[in-house]
Amino acid sequence: MNQLAENTILWTTLLSALVAQVLKTLQEMLFHKKLSLKRIFETGGMPSSHSAAVASLATSMGLVFGFDSPYFTISAVLAIIVIYDATGIRRAAGEHAEILNDLLKEFHYLIRQGIEPQHLKTLLGHTYPQALVGILIGISISLIVFL
Repeated sequence: MNQLAENTILWTTLLSALVAQVLKTLQEMLFHKKLSLKRIFETGGMPSSHSAAVASLATSMGLVFGFDSPYFTISAVLAIIVIYDATGIRRAAGEHAEILNDLLKEFHYLIRQGIEPQHLKTLLGHTYPQALVGILIGISISLIVFL
């Protein structure tokens, strides 16, 4: 249990994700004038906490074990896959959900017949700027902790 508590790489990675999620929640409050604590647990939006976490993990591994170590290599490849997924596949799924939600609005006859269409979650992925800001948060927090 002590090893887990002293795992600075793990806690730095989690801190990076948490900072990104808190920033996302503060941004919601600032721009939309409402406090939505559930936003801390939601995916999508600015900045990307997934990108922050994997960028922090890769940076931490490089700083601790060397940027030529297998640990950094594994972490960097993982980061590339996660960021690609967040900006590609998950982003496309969110865009599809937006289109389907718009189509549901067109089918007013469903509501008249007592069938309530269920809206799909549209904030699934990230734009490139959202991922980039997440990456910068993750790298910055790792540099602060380890340097």
